Amino acid sequence: MVPLITLVAGTGLARLAGLAGVGALDGWHPALRVGLALMLTVTGLAHFSARRRAGLVALVPPRLPHPQFLVTLTGVLELLGAAALLAPPTARWAAAGLAVLMLAMFPANVSGARRKLTLAGRPVTPLPARTAMQVTFVAAAVAISLGS
Repeated sequence: MVPLITLVAGTGLARLAGLAGVGALDGWHPALRVGLALMLTVTGLAHFSARRRAGLVALVPPRLPHPQFLVTLTGVLELLGAAALLAPPTARWAAAGLAVLMLAMFPANVSGARRKLTLAGRPVTPLPARTAMQVTFVAAAVAISLGS
């Protein structure tokens, strides 16, 4: 739930800053870029947090090799993508790549929910709610990729 709250709150606060006169944030498109970048920073850093890393490694479907490496790789890609979203020349391409990345990572969430795993001592988000959040995240990335 924290990633969704971060996306919504970050976008809203960035939009308010735009309305208050911050020219770079004047409009929903740049505000959404900030919100998604904040969300990806939070989730990307979680890949390296001692408290969350083991749970994220456990989410990787058992049939995939090198789960530690996959968690590191996806964390790095999320952080690089977050930075690229903040630079207008790279934002569209970054958003498109991030949409693909989020779709590729979704099976880990399905696997974790089906196996009833915990993440940082709490049960993973149930699959229906996680699916709705993932659709929201991918939609935000697609909107940035296709937007003005």
